Amino acid sequence: MRVLNFGSLNLDYVYSVDHMVTPGETLASYSMNTFCGGKGLNQSIALAKAGVEVFHAGLIGEEGDLLLDTCKKGGVQVDYIRRVPGKSGHTIIQVDRNGQNCILLYGGANQSVTKEYVDEVLAHFEKGDLLLLQNEVNLLDYVIDRAYEKGMMIVLNPSPYNEKLEACDFGKISMFLLNEIEGAQVTGEEEPEKILEILKAKYPHAKVVLTLGKDGSIYQDQGKICRQGIYPVKTVDTTAAGDTFTGYFLSSIIRGMSVEAGLRLAAKASSIAVSRKGAAPSIPEREEVEQALKGD
Repeated sequence: MRVLNFGSLNLDYVYSVDHMVTPGETLASYSMNTFCGGKGLNQSIALAKAGVEVFHAGLIGEEGDLLLDTCKKGGVQVDYIRRVPGKSGHTIIQVDRNGQNCILLYGGANQSVTKEYVDEVLAHFEKGDLLLLQNEVNLLDYVIDRAYEKGMMIVLNPSPYNEKLEACDFGKISMFLLNEIEGAQVTGEEEPEKILEILKAKYPHAKVVLTLGKDGSIYQDQGKICRQGIYPVKTVDTTAAGDTFTGYFLSSIIRGMSVEAGLRLAAKASSIAVSRKGAAPSIPEREEVEQALKGD
């Protein structure tokens, strides 16, 4: 099984603040740092650090060398990353004194995907390969349709949730990886059990991993439901927590681990990530995660 992540590559401009800025307020930040991120890049690096060979497809702009270098240093295969005119995608992130964040996203090069580029990339993959997607690039519906035609296993993290997802055929998704906010946006329900119930009714063949912040995570497929708590740590920055969880859980599937073991691995990796600053730089190596699990 080959793994392709067709996703975003962003420069993250992270500001440390006392509290989230409010309308009309001018707020001084304690510090400002530039990191490489984007859900696509973060999840590719998480997969690579979890021991998976992952190919990333995505677009960078004129200042994208740092993004390309970060992928290479993180162990991600960059054969299908292309440069286009203009700016790379970027975010402005506020991180408050409790480690919570809010994010303003500019799509940039991530919104310049063409059908020709999608076809070029997918020509290198075949039935049974895994495709990981988020909603930070354009033509997501086209990518899903073409990958489904090839018989690929399609994993979707529907974030950020917006009207573009309405054009996507969720019936073609093999697995949903989403948090409780995205679950509510997809289903119209807020209670985890209701979210899972509706997803199962609408997409009975899809597996679901629902993350619930401090309440852990739930896995659901046609035959089972598994729950996993969190590993409490002092939270520094939650920016890449979900992306780390995604990469590590998918690595467990690729390695043939049980769902229970995969959820534990992903929860531990995510707990390590939130104890560090930044997005991609906060994602731990697999050896560190496994050693930390042995200590519990």
